[in-house]
Amino acid sequence: MAKTSSLNVRVVEGRALPAKDVSGSSDPYCLVKVDDEVVARTATVWKSLGPFWGEEYTVHLPLDFHQLAFYVLDEDTVGHDDVIGKILLSKEAITADPRGIDSWINLSRVDPDAEVQGEVCLSVQMLEDGRGRCLRCHVLQARDLAPRDISGTSDPFARVFWGSQSLETSTIKKTRFPHWDEVLELREMPGAPSPLRVELWDWDMVGKNDFLGMVEFSPKTLQQKPPNGWFRLQPFPRAEEDSGGSLGALRLKVRLIEDRVLPSQCYQPLVELLMESVLGPAEEDTASPLALLEELTLGDCRQDLATKLVKLFLGRGLAGRFLDYLTRREVARTMDPNTLFRSNSLASKSMEQFMKLVGMPYLHEVLKPVISRVFEEKKYMELDPSKMDLGRTRRISFKGAPSEEQMRETSLGLLTGYLGPIVDAIMGSVGRCPPAMRLAFKQLHRRVEERFPQAEHQQDVKYLAISGFLFLRFFAPAILTPKLFDLRDQHADPQTSRSLLLLAKAVQSIGNLGQQLGQGKELWMAPLHPFLLQSISRVRDFLDQLVDVDGDEGAAVPARALVPPSAIVREGYLLKRKEEPASLATRFAFKKRYVWLSGETLSFSKSPEWQTRHSIPVSHIRAVERVDEGAFQLPHVMQVVTQDGAGALHTTYLQCKNVNELNQWLSALRKASAPNPDKLAACHPGAFRSARWTCCLQAERSAAGCSRTHSAVTLGDWSDPLDPDAEAQTVYRQLLLGRDQLRLKLLEDSNMDTTLEADTGACPEVLARQRAAAARLLEVLADLDHAHEEFQRQERGKVALGPLGP
Repeated sequence: MAKTSSLNVRVVEGRALPAKDVSGSSDPYCLVKVDDEVVARTATVWKSLGPFWGEEYTVHLPLDFHQLAFYVLDEDTVGHDDVIGKILLSKEAITADPRGIDSWINLSRVDPDAEVQGEVCLSVQMLEDGRGRCLRCHVLQARDLAPRDISGTSDPFARVFWGSQSLETSTIKKTRFPHWDEVLELREMPGAPSPLRVELWDWDMVGKNDFLGMVEFSPKTLQQKPPNGWFRLQPFPRAEEDSGGSLGALRLKVRLIEDRVLPSQCYQPLVELLMESVLGPAEEDTASPLALLEELTLGDCRQDLATKLVKLFLGRGLAGRFLDYLTRREVARTMDPNTLFRSNSLASKSMEQFMKLVGMPYLHEVLKPVISRVFEEKKYMELDPSKMDLGRTRRISFKGAPSEEQMRETSLGLLTGYLGPIVDAIMGSVGRCPPAMRLAFKQLHRRVEERFPQAEHQQDVKYLAISGFLFLRFFAPAILTPKLFDLRDQHADPQTSRSLLLLAKAVQSIGNLGQQLGQGKELWMAPLHPFLLQSISRVRDFLDQLVDVDGDEGAAVPARALVPPSAIVREGYLLKRKEEPASLATRFAFKKRYVWLSGETLSFSKSPEWQTRHSIPVSHIRAVERVDEGAFQLPHVMQVVTQDGAGALHTTYLQCKNVNELNQWLSALRKASAPNPDKLAACHPGAFRSARWTCCLQAERSAAGCSRTHSAVTLGDWSDPLDPDAEAQTVYRQLLLGRDQLRLKLLEDSNMDTTLEADTGACPEVLARQRAAAARLLEVLADLDHAHEEFQRQERGKVALGPLGP
């Protein structure tokens, strides 16, 4: 059994941020930190005081994390980025509401004395002799302290307070990982018992010392259980400064999920019930366990449940059957074909997540060339007269600024110049569309045709159902916000963002088969209509070809995993450096290499086409960690620590282009090496140079690591491997939320048959099948409840026995 914990974090937008540039605006981005680990960085939104990011992260992390922090900074291309403000959320605040946090939160000021991080290792003893009580505080070491000097290090010393007595350790220069190993003894003075406080400071030759953090222990703790071990540093206790909204606010969505994932056999009955639902005859759709699950799922939970269900059925090779099942239910209850799949139902969300899971490489192949052109060329395009800025473009004639008509003609030519290749790429992509997607669309096409056979619907309805997903929920959102679909590393600037919006609107109109053309408020799009109508005439032929596919789902979708172990899960250019030989020219010791990561190997070569590759078995990886900037005077460096057959450890250093790429590589490497045994609990975040570690200054290369590892911190995305046990646990959790409703409506209501028949028109046979399905679900839930309770009892028993050995 495994315990899992994950944070779903969405940095939505900001408002009323202060201006940091002379132009009266800012270039804001947001850093997301879990305790001391930077887990994500949003893209920079240029020239904005009300940025929209819309970036979402799933962070898998240890159960013992303390807080989540959001730092908003203004990017400065020259010099240091300016800190605008921060938001701190404790674990307790996040878990106070099971639905998590979804609100606007004001930014607070960043006080250097409150910006503490790291831990201190102490061993405290209370002794008594003829002169009274004595407190012996053994200050051993500290790790991951905040850097306070320009060099990225600190000069830390510890100050110990007990009552009116205080003593200090020596100062250790230029390190964030000091080893003191000093014993300080303090005598108890008359009066009430006093707490013990240990403060860490950065010594400064000029000016005042900088605070690094503190820990405090009550007299009761000192007497009953004297501190012995690692303790997280805390800021000085003070009320959080309320900026009154003067620093702006962020809209955040944060939800913490903590689970125990049981062994696979515990979930088999639940999984079999779900599989039976999609394999049964169509006439039993409304009375299946999956139908009950769908009815019990609230709107805000549907996306997460849809993702897990799609992955669960993908692993069984039944994703097509699952989508077909949901489609049958959706079309059966839809009376107006114009509203088909327009809501955020489980069917719509599941198809949307399915396209992301199996179709992202296809989307990149089709859209990336043109999206890259739009970003690189930065052409000004505008059709809306109310938004035109005639001074933004160069002169078209010598008579002065271009007229509105000239601007419209120029913009029309530019828009069609981008739209043409987009439409051509989509229309010519039938053979590149994943077979699983084509089969799903074929089934959708058939179900809609069966439900609406009338002649007036034949021309559009069966096409609109497919184009509504492919164009409106896949291609158009990716064009509008390419950063969210990994098409770009950064969000677009305001001008490019407007161009992308116009292109996305055009693609939406094509996907709607022109039904909205000439209607609504956007009549200024009329100059584009001839091009759109010409493109729409090609869509039906494209969709006919798309659904003209033979084969079965088993051949189209690999069972059990989206990515086979030998397949490449991440690749790209990085700068690589071996730990040896030592070199004075450290910057030039990093060589540009093309890197491939699969479930089996981490490989390097000079270029993608280079035949000779050097490989590291993934099974040899023992740690994957960030490296301090001060180690090589370079940012965004990570280390891969491996162990050879003789037991010796070796380190490979890799530098990424930016913090986002660093996080993605860290996450991918940690996931790939997750099953490895003998993972390191600690490592060195510095490098061994000039006969010592740059982090802790130890002189032995083999010295034990001075910083804990973060192997459990990874990012989740749609390309993650399938995990059927974790997916089944999510379904179980969702059913628990609706268990009382299930009992009330289908088992315990004496008037159930009469009520349901009156409300739904269901016949007694259907009601009996629903009751039987509910009974089976409740029985499975009871068994899973018992399994969780049994494992909890076993865990409590292990804790009561205590650790074996010294």
